[in-house]
Amino acid sequence: MSNSTAAAVFTTPDLEEALGVVRTFLGIADLTFAEVDFEATIRSREGVAGVLKVLPELDWRAAEASEPRSAKTGDDPAQCLPVSVHDWSHPLDLAEPFIRALRVEDAAAVRWDLSGWPEVPEAGLEEISQKYAYLTLSVNSRDLYQYECSPGHTVHVHVRAGRDLDRVRWLAAQVGGHFTGRTELAPL
Repeated sequence: MSNSTAAAVFTTPDLEEALGVVRTFLGIADLTFAEVDFEATIRSREGVAGVLKVLPELDWRAAEASEPRSAKTGDDPAQCLPVSVHDWSHPLDLAEPFIRALRVEDAAAVRWDLSGWPEVPEAGLEEISQKYAYLTLSVNSRDLYQYECSPGHTVHVHVRAGRDLDRVRWLAAQVGGHFTGRTELAPL
């Protein structure tokens, strides 16, 4: 299994501003075969209800390891809070409705699996294939795995592990952000 480096390039308490940054990056990326994945820890009944409207077939399980209840067992997620969501391969247009359904106590990592980052000759950047082209918005969290819950939202750009930091800096500059030096390894 290989890894990507997820570099934090923009953090804000304003969800609309974070979504604007994501939209800018999506405008730069190749979206030919792009899709979106959802990981979340949902703690609120309102969050569960809203997310189920977006994804009626939501793949969830009780967050407590000792609790066997899940979507597969037919349980009501509102009775199993907090629930852990790992739902993959959705159309891009579901990302914002999913994000907007969450409440402040719910944390998520929404990952766009892109078809690639383009070549940028004036910045000396080569094209990057889909294998290393991802974008993640951590909602109500600073990290990819919802370990560091916070009232803000962080945009992460993924590139090849240990490489392509010039691309990270260039992308950050496109949205008025900056590479903080904070990275996480993300399994692919």
